[in-house]
Amino acid sequence: MTGKAPFGPLQGLRVVEMGQLLAGPFVGSRCADFGADVIKVEAPGSGDPIRSWGRLQHEGKTLWWPIMARNKKSVSINLRAAEGQELARSLIAQADVLIENFKPGTLERWGMSPEQLHALNPGLVIVRVSGFGQTGPYAARPGFASVGEAMSGLRYINGYPDMPPPRYGISLGDTLTALFAFEGMMMALYHRDRNGGRGQVVDAAITESCFAMLESTVTEYSKAGEVRQPSGTGLAKIAPSNIYPARDGTYVVIAANVDAMFRRLTQAMGQPHLADDPRFVTHIARGENAELLDSMIANWSASLDVADLTARLEQFGVVFGPINSIAEVVQDPHFRERGMVRDHHDDDFGTITVPGVFPVLSETPGDIAWLGPQEVGAHNAEIYARIGLGEEKIEDLKARGVI
Repeated sequence: MTGKAPFGPLQGLRVVEMGQLLAGPFVGSRCADFGADVIKVEAPGSGDPIRSWGRLQHEGKTLWWPIMARNKKSVSINLRAAEGQELARSLIAQADVLIENFKPGTLERWGMSPEQLHALNPGLVIVRVSGFGQTGPYAARPGFASVGEAMSGLRYINGYPDMPPPRYGISLGDTLTALFAFEGMMMALYHRDRNGGRGQVVDAAITESCFAMLESTVTEYSKAGEVRQPSGTGLAKIAPSNIYPARDGTYVVIAANVDAMFRRLTQAMGQPHLADDPRFVTHIARGENAELLDSMIANWSASLDVADLTARLEQFGVVFGPINSIAEVVQDPHFRERGMVRDHHDDDFGTITVPGVFPVLSETPGDIAWLGPQEVGAHNAEIYARIGLGEEKIEDLKARGVI
């Protein structure tokens, strides 16, 4: 199950992951995909809810779990029990990183505040993921991605004017927060190892991670009083950058809002004079006349089947891309060659197509060793041996519900 040779730049990094569902565990996934030794702590019996969540299952096994659990090792601990907390502290004492996404204050109630953990392990980097952060008026609230996306301003600008703002088809706020948390973790490790060996706390909030994606909306409001509104399939004052129909009913994104790119688009359209038309000659002019320009491009694109349309755009070096379903992504030869999607053989799922590991590193790339243990606590014997527990003690703890 874990037979692949060591891989990735994070070999030797020991990570304890406590928490469940998405944002915290996805930080652990980033670590595991690049070679860290990630120990996932789960509640005895039930484990992480992701083990049973998801829209679809294969032979009774959720198809979400292998994405979140791959390359990780599972131990079971009842963190609400004093003995369980002591076990967790023993694992953390040997770790470089602790990842947790409990409601703020939970670790403190369990006797594992940052101060207590740093007294035990001064070099520990503690990654704390929550809805609103560890401080502030909303800190004690539970938080999910949908709420963070809404309160940060990210959801407000999604969708179409005068319509309720839709949510994204994924829990975007969770994965965004995990990426920021992973970034903070790596900076904290660098600081620790470069500047004296002290660990610190990385405080990552869903609201703040979503807010960080809002580009110039804050400064626009600050200096111009502008509240950016939803803009449908394009961006206000950015043209041409939209979706355009092909004759066969599919849509293609064309992004030609830079002057030189727009000129190439007009050549692809067979209408090079448009590049010098006063209505379209500059970025600002095109933005002011976006509706007219979009209609002209759509009339042209709709006269061609998607294959001819994309071939012509590629010929003239225009930025474009089809709007792919997951079926088209999985079959795309470019994504296959890059390893963005991979076929992986697993004892439980057989041959299954999974996301690859990115970014691609030239010398120490990440990899997929296994798709995660199906049994909660599958690695209890291996991991607890590290802290000196024998088989008899492990069986005793199991019998009493501690693990």
